[in-house]
Amino acid sequence: MTDTTQQLFAKEVAAGERFEFGRNWQGFLKHLDERRIQLAQESLRQMLGDIGLSGRTFLDAGCGSGLFSLAARRMGARVHSFDYDPQSVACAQILKNRYFREDPLWTIEQASVLDTDHLAKLGHPDIVYSWGVLHHTGAMWSAIDNVARLVRPGGLLYISIYNDQGWISNYWKFMKRSYNHGILKRCLVIALHFPYLMVLVPLVQFTKGKLRLRRGMSRWHDVLDWLGGLPFEVARPAEILEFLAARGLDGVKLKTCGRKHGCNEYVAQKRLT
Repeated sequence: MTDTTQQLFAKEVAAGERFEFGRNWQGFLKHLDERRIQLAQESLRQMLGDIGLSGRTFLDAGCGSGLFSLAARRMGARVHSFDYDPQSVACAQILKNRYFREDPLWTIEQASVLDTDHLAKLGHPDIVYSWGVLHHTGAMWSAIDNVARLVRPGGLLYISIYNDQGWISNYWKFMKRSYNHGILKRCLVIALHFPYLMVLVPLVQFTKGKLRLRRGMSRWHDVLDWLGGLPFEVARPAEILEFLAARGLDGVKLKTCGRKHGCNEYVAQKRLT
C-alpha cells in the first residue's frame, strides 16, 4: 500500500468515516482458541461443499482477523491475504507467526480491493473469499465487480453482503455514524443497543437451541463490528445474484438472514466460457 493510501485510511478514521476493524480484531485474537478455529474451518466446508481446499489457491480479500486465512491454510490451501486496514494485516501476521511461521504458502500484505492495478497482479485464484468486507469499502458494487473478475473459470467466489432492510438499514447507518463521531456518542450507542444485541438476541437464540459460536467468532467483537462498521452499504439477494450473473458467475449456494440485520452469504461459480 502506498503512503498516500495509508494517509487516506488515517484521514477517514479521523473524520469518523471509517471504523477501525483491525483494532477490534486485535481484541478478538486474545480469545481465539482451537475450538473457534475448528468452527471457522467447518463453516468453510459447509458453504464450499465438496470442492476441498487442499492444493487450491485461496484469496482472502479483506482478511480482518486472519482467522479464515488460517482456517483455509490448515485445510491445505495456498493462501494470499490482504486488507486495507493495517491493524487487520497485523492480526493476520500474528496468526501466521503463531501457526505457520515462515510458511511460503501463506502470504500477507496491505492492499485495497478497490486498487485494480494491484489486483491484476494477483492472478486468478481457485477460490476468492471476502466475508463481510465489500460493503465496508465505500464503493461496494465496484468492489464486488473487482473480486468477481479475479476468480478463475470454474472457480468459486464466496462473499457475504449486508442485508437490505429498507428504513431499518438507514437507522443502523445513522447509528454507525454516531458511533464513529466521538467517545461520548460511541458509549451512548453501545449502551442503547447492549440490552438488545448482547442480552435479548442471545436469549431468543438460547430458547430456540441456536446459541453457539457462529463461524468461530466472538459475540462482543461482532457487536462492536456491527455498531461501528463504516462505510456501510446493503443489498438484496436478487440484486447480488443478478450482478454476479452478468459477470459470468452462477449462484451455487445462498444463505440468507431473512428479514433480520446481518449478512447474506453467496457462493457462485465462474462459468468456463
